[in-house]
Amino acid sequence: FMPRLSAAVPILILLSFLFQDCGQPLPPMGGAKDSLPPVLAKAMPADSATNVRPTRIVLEFDEYIQLQDVQQQLTVSPVPKIQPLVEARMKQLTIKIKDTLEDNTTYSINLGTSLRDINESNILRNFTYVFSTGSSIDSGSISGRILMAETGLADSTMVAILHPQLSDTAIATIKPRYFTRLNKDGYFSFRYIKPGTYNVFALRDADGSLRYDQASEAFGFMDQPADVTANTDPVKIYAFLREPEKPKRTTPSTGNTARPGGGTNNAGNNKDDKRLRYTANLEGGTLDFQGDLQLKFDRRIAKFDSSRIFLATDSGVRIPSRITLDSNIVRVRETWKPGEKYRLYIEKGLAEDSLGNQVLRNDTIRITVKKEEDYGSLAIRIIDLDTTLHPVLLFFQGEKLVKSEPIRNTRLAYRYLLPGDYDLKILFDKNNNGKWDTGNYPLKLQPELIKPRKQKLNIRANWDNEIDINVREVQNQD
Repeated sequence: FMPRLSAAVPILILLSFLFQDCGQPLPPMGGAKDSLPPVLAKAMPADSATNVRPTRIVLEFDEYIQLQDVQQQLTVSPVPKIQPLVEARMKQLTIKIKDTLEDNTTYSINLGTSLRDINESNILRNFTYVFSTGSSIDSGSISGRILMAETGLADSTMVAILHPQLSDTAIATIKPRYFTRLNKDGYFSFRYIKPGTYNVFALRDADGSLRYDQASEAFGFMDQPADVTANTDPVKIYAFLREPEKPKRTTPSTGNTARPGGGTNNAGNNKDDKRLRYTANLEGGTLDFQGDLQLKFDRRIAKFDSSRIFLATDSGVRIPSRITLDSNIVRVRETWKPGEKYRLYIEKGLAEDSLGNQVLRNDTIRITVKKEEDYGSLAIRIIDLDTTLHPVLLFFQGEKLVKSEPIRNTRLAYRYLLPGDYDLKILFDKNNNGKWDTGNYPLKLQPELIKPRKQKLNIRANWDNEIDINVREVQNQD
């Protein structure tokens, strides 16, 4: 027995060494995921330094950093003639000043969302470095929100501008003193501004000039200059397009029924293809009985023979109906009967464009009109109605306006609404002409406002829906 125990002693001693610290927890492998952005550890010159004129600024962070789209995100105030050069290497960010610095001026350099760490790309949002060539840092500030008047929504591609030159032409001819970008909700903030009186503008700066020199640029202005101090109240600007944007050419939507050769025009790919193509506004072969049947051609029609198109019952009995052409759209107007089936007969030679492309074959479009139970109804109770505001209720699906009606009574009812999600908005129609009117800066005319109801409306088929809308609440909301 004793020899066997002696042989086991070395093994016991070894095990005792291996497990002598088993009561103490070992550090976990890997650790938690880094979710924190870089932190500034040191700056030369120091952040908020005064009486300095740096040509090179070095910022050191607590971890390795990288830059993304820095030239698109960089904002320097006051606006320089030459943008500084910003570079990142290891943990250091270097800013090389290329412009001549002004006397007694506070400068701020904002990196937007371009600065982030290397490992997890955690963004250090709106990091701002400040210095002054004078003896103090300017304390003026102003903030606010910019919305598009026509939609009531924010457009984060716009910028806010402060102009110390108060002439009406300055925004078109002179680069501004200060500008800043908006966040996704349209809010902006200026800090470290020299106190004074400024015109405040909104601009979608298409050409990068920071000037309102194109009528096609979205633009907004305040009626009066703002006195910028340390306690300036927030402002609100409603932007507008003086001229409407040109519609983008798109392919027919999948909800439409493509006819001969269907969908997009391929004539550009095949010069021998002389087919004139069109789509019908049917969804799965069904038609909304509240509207017209439409054939949309992919080109403007130069020749049209109305004798080569007619509507018939499902059994083939011809129906006298009104058929008209408007540019590239043929409209078939009829008092559609819910649930009934129809046929539209099209003969070759119906239409021709200026290049000689034609409808080259006969076609029959089968149509099923939606039933009443395919729609939902809606009852609206209007609260706090003020008819002097000339409110108009607008129904949107996406960016498409599908219905509008002036609000003159406290009760509105819609018996047939197609199922789906709707955004309800109210147009405050100042001139009571039933449509939205844009602004005009030379005439100091602000645009009419369209404000959205915050809650979406969902319409279900064969369902009675009821909602309340407070007009004053919608008017006063941000």
